[in-house]
Formats: sequence, structure tokens, C-alpha cells
Amino acid sequence: MGKIMKEVHQKIAIVTGGASGLGLATTRKFVEAGIKTIIIGRDSDKLLKAKEEFGNQVHCIGFDLGELSGIPPLVDTIYRQFGRIDILVNNAGINQKKDLFEVTDEEFIQVIHTNLCSVFSLTREVAKIMKAQAWGGNIIMVSSMAAKYGIPKVIAYTAAKSAIEGITKAMAVELSPLGIRVNCVAPGFIRTDMSAAALNNDPERKQKVLGRTPMGKLGDPCDVAEAIYYFTSDGAKYITGTSLAIDGGNSIGF
Repeated sequence: MGKIMKEVHQKIAIVTGGASGLGLATTRKFVEAGIKTIIIGRDSDKLLKAKEEFGNQVHCIGFDLGELSGIPPLVDTIYRQFGRIDILVNNAGINQKKDLFEVTDEEFIQVIHTNLCSVFSLTREVAKIMKAQAWGGNIIMVSSMAAKYGIPKVIAYTAAKSAIEGITKAMAVELSPLGIRVNCVAPGFIRTDMSAAALNNDPERKQKVLGRTPMGKLGDPCDVAEAIYYFTSDGAKYITGTSLAIDGGNSIGF
């Protein structure tokens, strides 16, 4: 693939899982910054609501990223329609809260497949486009506090997110000389519907979370979105291969 010359100035971003939670907050931030955002997700109702909120500034695609064979044609379709891909945010993922001894091989593999294999496949295909662009691009991974220290009952999720931090470094080494920066955000305990359901049903866990968070509160989705946007901006033009904890100090709390 030869060099693709820049024809338009509006940036094009892909945000997986961009219709809810941290992804929705990221989509909102990008739209506010004038970035055309392509949301990839599986929930048609959430995609429709996002489209209603953002209008023509977003393009919604219903697709299951677990279908790895469909990812190359998906990325090709996006490129052919929009002519460029400037930003990829790998936000989509699943979790499972279950005692270690009860996790089956199939359940473990499913979490790894969705949270790691899909991320690798999509990133590889988008990086091919970014390599051919004269101006490169930005790739943002989404990790977790589970990659920073041991959290019980999320063994598969921990394995996947720890690997995400590893491939962030490895990809940064290979891709940064090509003008493609790769960074990672590691959200702590953020106030989303998913986290609220988990913590509100487990008061002891919630108290432990707040007790070891120096700032004494949960974060907001926009806190993560701001960090993601920063990594895509010129303000971060000399930053690559890093993982930024957005956790109110939770990862260093006592």
C-alpha cells in the first residue's frame, strides 16, 4: 500500500464500545473537539441513542468484534468510506466476576478472545492504514486497575488487561517510528452503570475501593475521556508506550 496523501482536515476516530460508559464519554469528547467518530458496538438500541444524540458527527456500525474474520473487511469498508483513520480507541470489552475455582476454560478463553484477541486484530488492521498515511495516527488502549494489582474474582479480565499493557509497549516500539503513537489508559473505579451495579451490590467491596482511594471518590467517565483525548492531541506528541492510571490515586493508595 503506497502513501495516502492527506485530502481533508477533519480527523476520523474509531471508538469501540463507543455508545455507552467510558466509550460514550470518549465519543462525546471527540465530537465536541470536531472529530468525526465511528462507533462500533453490538447493542443496536445504544447505537441508535448515540446517533440521536450526536447526529451526523457519528457513524454507528453494528458489529461483533469477536468475529475476527470480519475485522479486515470492516476496516477496509471504513477506510473506503471516510478516506482516513486518525484515531483508534480500543474500549470495548467484557468482564466476569467469578471465583477462580469456578471459572471454566471456555469462560476464560471467551474473555481473552473479546478483550485481547479482538483488540489485536482490529489494531493490526487499522495500523496498516495508519502506516500508509503520511501523517500516521494514534492508538489508545484501555486497560484497568486489574493490570496494576491483584483483584479477586476477575482472573480472566486481569489476564487480558495485563496483556493489553504489554502489547501497548510492544506495539509502540514497532509502530512509533512509522508515526503511529500507542498509549494506554488504566481507569480505576469509575462511576458507570456497570460499576455502580457491581459496587452497590457489594458494600464491603465498595468501602474497600473508597478506603484505598486517596481522593475518596469514584471517577467520572469524562475523566477517562479527557485523558484519551490528551493522548491523541499534539500536547502528547512525544509520548508513546505509556499507561496512565486514572484512578484518584487508587493504585498507590494504602
